[in-house]
Amino acid sequence: MTASSFRHPREPDRQRRRWRWRRVLAWTAVVVSLALLVLGLVAFFSGAGHGPTAAEDVLDKRASVISMFVGIAGLLVAGAALWAQVRSATPAQPGSPSPTSGGSSSGPGSLAVGAMSGGVVVGQVSDTARVSSAGSTAAEAERAIAVAGSNYGAVMSGDHATAFVSHGSLVMGDVLPSRPPLPPAEQTAGLRAPVGLPRRPVAGFTGRAQALEEMRGTLTAGRSVGVISQAVVGLGGVGKSELALQYAHRYGDGYRLVWWIDADSPAQIQAGLAGLTRSLVAGVDVAAAEQATIEEAQGWALTWLSTHTGWLVIFDNVEQVDDVEPYLARLTRGHALITTRRDIGWRDLGITPLRLGLLDRAASIDLLTGLLGPFATGQESLLNELADQLGDLPLALTQAGAYIARTPRITVRRYLELLNDTPARMHAASPAGEAEQVVATVWTVSCRRISEINPLAARLLNLLACYAPDHLPCTVLDGLDDADDVAIGEALALLASYSLITLTISPGDGPVGEPVDLISMHRLIQATTLAQLTDQQQHATQQQAAALLQAALPNDPERLANWPVYRALLPHARAVLPLDSPGLRQVCDYLEASGDPVTALDIQRQVHDHHLHASGAEHPDTLSAQNQLAHWMGLAGDAAGARDQFAALLSIRERVLGAEHPDTLITRHNLAYWMGLVRDAAGARDQFAALLSICERVLGAEHPGTLPTRSQLAYWTGLAGDAAGARDQFAALLPICERVLGAEHPGTLTTRYHLARWTGEAGDAAGARDQFAALLLICERVLGAEHPDTLTTQSQLAYWTGEAGDAARN
Repeated sequence: MTASSFRHPREPDRQRRRWRWRRVLAWTAVVVSLALLVLGLVAFFSGAGHGPTAAEDVLDKRASVISMFVGIAGLLVAGAALWAQVRSATPAQPGSPSPTSGGSSSGPGSLAVGAMSGGVVVGQVSDTARVSSAGSTAAEAERAIAVAGSNYGAVMSGDHATAFVSHGSLVMGDVLPSRPPLPPAEQTAGLRAPVGLPRRPVAGFTGRAQALEEMRGTLTAGRSVGVISQAVVGLGGVGKSELALQYAHRYGDGYRLVWWIDADSPAQIQAGLAGLTRSLVAGVDVAAAEQATIEEAQGWALTWLSTHTGWLVIFDNVEQVDDVEPYLARLTRGHALITTRRDIGWRDLGITPLRLGLLDRAASIDLLTGLLGPFATGQESLLNELADQLGDLPLALTQAGAYIARTPRITVRRYLELLNDTPARMHAASPAGEAEQVVATVWTVSCRRISEINPLAARLLNLLACYAPDHLPCTVLDGLDDADDVAIGEALALLASYSLITLTISPGDGPVGEPVDLISMHRLIQATTLAQLTDQQQHATQQQAAALLQAALPNDPERLANWPVYRALLPHARAVLPLDSPGLRQVCDYLEASGDPVTALDIQRQVHDHHLHASGAEHPDTLSAQNQLAHWMGLAGDAAGARDQFAALLSIRERVLGAEHPDTLITRHNLAYWMGLVRDAAGARDQFAALLSICERVLGAEHPGTLPTRSQLAYWTGLAGDAAGARDQFAALLPICERVLGAEHPGTLTTRYHLARWTGEAGDAAGARDQFAALLLICERVLGAEHPDTLTTQSQLAYWTGEAGDAARN
């Protein structure tokens, strides 16, 4: 509100109250006068001839006449006063001249302005008004006002303002105050340039020396024309803002102005530039700085930046390239530093983003050590484990270190236990006063924005949280029924642009050696994403993720061409497939075929524990899992452990299933085999001989279940010292296998292999050489040139070639 010749802010209200009281008094006088007049008339004409004497009658009539004259006189005086009061307070009507000196009004709803020499009001003061003077003063705009010449009254501003001027004219309407202008930005070289940083940088800054050097090199590249910009891109919580803050603190003395802008939205960028203007102008004109509109202040700041050098402006956490591009285009000098999670569009502006990755392990441990202080002494192994659990993410490390240091009875070991037992709770746990700086909330804004832009991307984020963190083939997601590969690709690109996932290309892990796009996702993003879902949503998401992976597994895990796919899907199968799923059994078959029994044993331990706790020790599923556990234990190198496991299992199966049940016979077969592998070849031979008679009686002499027992009996006969006996048994078994299984069945090829070997062991090296040569051609055609069985056959061919006397070919 501004005023000219203005005595008191409540003067208009007082004027109105005085006017109302005058009118009330005038009307009161009118009423009293009328009452006297009426009483006089009544007295004059009433009661004639009824008075006590003639003299008294005459006196009464005189009094009545006097009363009537007094009433008439009072009535005339009061009426005149009332007329004058009403006339003086009536606003001018449209098109009528104002009763005030020097002023006039026109237009619908126009009001008079008094004592404004030469001033003319055109239009409605409450809408769009034009006020001009006889001289040079003029104002024409919505809700404008101008004061020209002599102003004897008050000029008010504000919505629905009311002003009384000295001659009694009333002005009502919405008018804006006049504001002092901002000083010219081009002529403010002497202004004190502020340092506007949100906080001091952290003291324990580590692991980013190379990034700081690269940033410094980019911003001091020596370009003479145009603003130099550097965009720092990375996952939320990786330390982009801290890197920018460290840069500004370290090199701020080389700039005349350093200004920080929270740039999450266009409105925040505008407000940040307006804040720069107010900070610069406050030292020259406080009123102009405070009263400038945000649009004026923003424009002034851009003009100042474009006409001065030696400044650094930091746009922190930019959401879209388009939010800052208009400002960068208007600036011609200085340095602009941008932090963002979006790795998209910067190269179109000529900016090569600096991608900020995770800390290396040494830097992670240094960061934790600095936060924990004396609590870190002697904790190196636990700190390494904690850094591994938190994925070397700076925000998570800082959160954990601060929580341990400030929370009573929380040690590094205790924090690790809580992180393992209740990960969602610990990802949300924060030291006092730092609730916004925790991994559970840092990605909330990005996830909400992604859901608004592309709901499919939000669904994929939930699914990806179920798999292993690294290198999931994109082809797994092709099994989604309601999205094609193009829609899936667009959704993944959106997630990657927010740095929530990383997309890389594998050179040839596809089913036919083709490159495959791989998806990686930080484990903490996975944990916090799943923690935001309800239990029902988590279960449904995990089921869908398992179904997609099951569908992506090739049908034949022993086929060499399928191994690259199994190798790529192995960690994700272990993460998402149920322990009793057929897909996990396929994975174990692949591990056996590819020669990785240790991983298969680890999986089988989990499967056995699952069935043991779910169904009990003697449930068929538990017994089958125990059989496989003993098998993988032996293949992993613990032959004695496998033998003992099969011995314990045999007693249970004989009691539960019976001595001649097929599963019991399989257990006896395996026990005999592992007995031989613990250097008891004769015991194994005798066990297989006893088992063979049972199998032939129960299953039949040429049953597929009997043939492996015949093969093992022949094998252990040879190892027990009877090479010729082993050769003869394999020679008798081979035609049966060819007839029952087929000439190129893996069981038939195994029989041919052992026949060739024991032919050589029996003294016929040339015969062994020829048989291995024939077998190698079949293995290369059926299994492939690099299959382990093919390579073993090739090795045996070389050996027996040498034994046959051809050392050169060996």
